[in-house]
Amino acid sequence: MRSVVRAFEAALLEILGARALLSLAIVSVLFYAFYYPAPYAQQQAQTLAIVAVDQDRTPLSRAVVRALGNTNAVRITEQAPDMMAARQAVRQRRADGIILLSKGLAAEVLDGRPGSGIAVIVNGAYFVRAEAIGRAVAEVAADQAARLGGRLGLPAGLDPAKLIVLQPLFNTTQGYRDYVFPAIINIILQQTLLFAAARLIAERRRRGVWRGGIAEALGSWAALTVIGIAAGAFVFGYAFWLQDVPRAGNGPGLLIALPLFAAAVAALGLSIGSLFDNGDDALKLLMPTSVPLVFLAGFAWPLDEMPPWLAALAWLSPSTAAMHLLVRFNQMGASIAEAIGPLAVMAGLAGGYGLLWCQRNRALVGRRD
Repeated sequence: MRSVVRAFEAALLEILGARALLSLAIVSVLFYAFYYPAPYAQQQAQTLAIVAVDQDRTPLSRAVVRALGNTNAVRITEQAPDMMAARQAVRQRRADGIILLSKGLAAEVLDGRPGSGIAVIVNGAYFVRAEAIGRAVAEVAADQAARLGGRLGLPAGLDPAKLIVLQPLFNTTQGYRDYVFPAIINIILQQTLLFAAARLIAERRRRGVWRGGIAEALGSWAALTVIGIAAGAFVFGYAFWLQDVPRAGNGPGLLIALPLFAAAVAALGLSIGSLFDNGDDALKLLMPTSVPLVFLAGFAWPLDEMPPWLAALAWLSPSTAAMHLLVRFNQMGASIAEAIGPLAVMAGLAGGYGLLWCQRNRALVGRRD
């Protein structure tokens, strides 16, 4: 037991004393916790430039264009004579999108028949802007429907815009930061700890200081797990509070899930790092995995829409289970019973990767002997 404690202390001191390890395991978490959400602090895009193409040229279509120009979300920079001129404005970045009011719009609306309407064409490279433009157009369309309510047969004084009340359950600000940051931070926590663990063991092998005993293996694993727990506690307990990220935290659930997550990531990083004799080589392998893990985690693209083999492979990454576990506990206030599936997966990953690390350590000892 004493040898495990000594190995634990030695690993902590090595991480705190080595600039590269300190930057990966601790400084990077502090940096990303505030740097990543900073560009989205405004939460919603505003005063986006759009070009209007009015093919209908009726009082209704002109009223829609004027109403859009009065919103905070968009501003009409110009009215193009046709779509060719409007597309050219977007290509030249004079505008972020186009609103097309097709010919016959007013007649179709007044007759209550489908057909012509309003089209919104946006620059897909900026999907936050696209969502803002679409929302502004929808709000203006609802307002115009309210003004035409009498002609459409609605009771006098009834405002259709007030018939539907939208109340978000979890992303209460309906902002991009509060949607994406709680999900992405799980991958950031995983990758920073994974890189540090892999570099730690690989550099020890390069320097020839890895003795390979079970006590050293368990002590190093425990030290990295503690660092992972501390990083997660900082993010969920302080950074989210300081930046007012919506949360309905299930504290007991986080106290169970976070240590399992840190243990799984630390063991996986040590196992991967044991395959290399140089820390830089380990990082060269691991760094390109960050972007694929974002798409495999299940928030940008649902897991049930992926090929079954790919969805199953995604669960081998602790960040996937964390996405469906830590977000449920911290943002959605789910009970432990409601998150039992991802929790069981995380426990299995912690145990499985822990055994893998012990096997890799035994293999290293055998090779040395």
